[in-house]
Amino acid sequence: MTENDIQPWLFVIAPLPGESLSHFLGRFRRRNHLTPSSLGQIAKIGAVVARWERFHFNPYPTQQEFEALAEVVGVEVERLWEMLPPMGEGMKCEPIRVCGACYAQSPCHRIEWQFKSVWKCDRHQLKLLAKCPKCEARFKMPALWEYGRCDRCRLLFGGMGEYQKTI
Repeated sequence: MTENDIQPWLFVIAPLPGESLSHFLGRFRRRNHLTPSSLGQIAKIGAVVARWERFHFNPYPTQQEFEALAEVVGVEVERLWEMLPPMGEGMKCEPIRVCGACYAQSPCHRIEWQFKSVWKCDRHQLKLLAKCPKCEARFKMPALWEYGRCDRCRLLFGGMGEYQKTI
């Protein structure tokens, strides 16, 4: 048996409803102790994982890239496509935005929060937060959200809903 014959085994995680690709990839990588580049190497798709985690979808992912990624992460290709913005929908890569009320119900970053056309939460009628309401630190990319809280003051994302303005 050669070194190339050894295949890594990975823990599969289920995507959450409405979850962004960035958040899902971060959860998968942490569960399996992988870097973006190592995930790209295992899937044989190169360095695109780091770009996708930052919401840089230009060029848009290809069917072949998603098929390779789906095989590694154990998720259907169609489900991966659901984690992306629809074709033609503009993305706001920065600042990262959050609805604390939604996060309290389902602890994940939702892809629609980054759409250029979205500035409020349709479920709760609250303006999306672009920085921590307590310390005003900008949010890190969702792939890095290990504990679901502000990295500076440790305020939980789920507790930020009370600071959001009603629309």
